[in-house]
Amino acid sequence: MDLVWRCLCIICTLAVSIRHSFEQKFDFASYYGDYMVLQREPAGAVIWGYGSNGANVTLTLLGNVINISQIAQVVDGKWKAVLPPMKPGGPFTLAARQENTNGNVTVRKITDILFGDVWLCGGQSNMEMTLSQVINSSEELSQAVKFHDVRVFSAALEQSETELYDLPRVLLPWSVPSAEVLGAGNFTYFSAVCWLFGRYLYAKLKYPIGLVESCWGGTIIETWSSPRVLQKCIPARSLSRLPKVEAAPLQSSVLWNAMIHPLLNMTIKGVIWYQGESNTDYHRDFYNCTFPAMIDDWRESFHQGSMKQTAEDFPFGFVQESFTVLLTQACSEDYPILRWHQTADMGFVPNARMKNTFMAVSLDLVDDRSPWGSIHPRYKQDVAFRLTLGARAVVYGEKVSFQGPFPSKINYTEKVVDVTFSQEILYKGFSGDLFQFCCTDKTDCSSAYAAWETAQVVDHSSNSVRLLAPCSNDIGLRYAWFNWPCSFKKCLIYSADDILPAPPFIFNHVRKYKKW
Repeated sequence: MDLVWRCLCIICTLAVSIRHSFEQKFDFASYYGDYMVLQREPAGAVIWGYGSNGANVTLTLLGNVINISQIAQVVDGKWKAVLPPMKPGGPFTLAARQENTNGNVTVRKITDILFGDVWLCGGQSNMEMTLSQVINSSEELSQAVKFHDVRVFSAALEQSETELYDLPRVLLPWSVPSAEVLGAGNFTYFSAVCWLFGRYLYAKLKYPIGLVESCWGGTIIETWSSPRVLQKCIPARSLSRLPKVEAAPLQSSVLWNAMIHPLLNMTIKGVIWYQGESNTDYHRDFYNCTFPAMIDDWRESFHQGSMKQTAEDFPFGFVQESFTVLLTQACSEDYPILRWHQTADMGFVPNARMKNTFMAVSLDLVDDRSPWGSIHPRYKQDVAFRLTLGARAVVYGEKVSFQGPFPSKINYTEKVVDVTFSQEILYKGFSGDLFQFCCTDKTDCSSAYAAWETAQVVDHSSNSVRLLAPCSNDIGLRYAWFNWPCSFKKCLIYSADDILPAPPFIFNHVRKYKKW
């Protein structure tokens, strides 16, 4: 009995010691550190960390002509404060000084801080691909040191069954770019698309950019979504069936819990997203709900977590998927359907359901010679540039073309279809079979078994094409509705400057649609 009592005393003492140690810990949270970028005005940057209960923490921001102080109190072992809105620039030093109730003082410092725009980069393996894996990688890596004010950070791959308040691990602390940092290894750090997006933005904005990578190859959107999203979009019985994906988390919300939820206290400018391949054969038909709902949920969660400093409608950019060559999928429509669902079944963004979003169409950036398989095309410069065009237009208000041509009017008369586009077009003519029609008097065009035939292009102008579609009544019309619609940059319709391809679209009853 005496032995049992002694053991219990040891356990109790250990538990008290661990709790006391946690409460006494004083430091910044995991994603604050030297070389970091904090969000610029008009938002205030949220700063938080750990400390002793009841202690006061004084934050002091020191720069050439700036000396700002904020005071926070430690509650439940954590402290949190919002800095006043800051203009872009730096460098600054941030000092956190804790004074315990017993009078003890501890100081922590972060140096070489810049203020600018902070972008979170998420998704699966195409976002994970590093700069050493892209076309012209040697040249790209050699340019890295020229962009000292574009800083990078990467969360480690972790999953959790419960929502975590801080990152369990950090893969890459805040760093100044270098060839070693940006090309550490295949599918490690740092994301090529994320880096190139930030670099291209910096070239236009001329102020600091902070890039936060949190992605995991092979993952489905369900792992990145909170239970709120899944309850809204997917029947519970469907969630019990898991996809056949190797070496990737499969359980719902585990990456939301471990790799997104911990970041909610951070003030960010926006998100770019590169994901969808793993959902072409898993809950594909729910993606038109889960993706927009996930965007809504992330927006609300970041807004609340950052003490309303992150905008409640922050911009969200994404890549519309390319395709991997698999014989078993050669005749399927998995990818065109997913691409359509990525836009909430509207074909373009921003739209009424997906406001303040922008999209990089990548269906023409195929790469069947990629050493990492055609599912991992190496042309990430084009992907990032198209994303940057969207950000410049939607986020920063620049008058720049960022959307490929999309139908503004379709007229069907006497077996001829006239498709008028929203802008001037470049008709390339490489892939003459990309337009298809379906006769509504012969089949249900919305059916998976509908009979679609090639619509021959018989004429084209600066903003329209004329198609031959020999039906006796109304028709369905679709464009680029193939897994692999064209070879590299050789689809049929592009913007007049030959930069942006027309996105795929499908309309099951043309006469019901006159304008979009």
